[in-house]
Amino acid sequence: MHAEVDSVDRVEINPEIARGKPVIRGTRIPVELLIRKLSEGATESDLLDAYPRLIREDLLAALAYAARVLAHQDIEPPRAG
Repeated sequence: MHAEVDSVDRVEINPEIARGKPVIRGTRIPVELLIRKLSEGATESDLLDAYPRLIREDLLAALAYAARVLAHQDIEPPRAG
């Protein structure tokens, strides 16, 4: 079993960085960008190669942050038609 990554330690929101969007702490890399790249098929290795300042725990924190945000949102199912 893996230890849980605390996204609070690795994700920050600062109105002066990336227009206040959540980023990996100490970078300007938005959480949304990482999640989108993963959804497009990028691998962990792809992202770590593309963004050398990141470590594996940053990617896990981005996923944990996104999961936490989604868990607290009311999401409507897509409308048919």
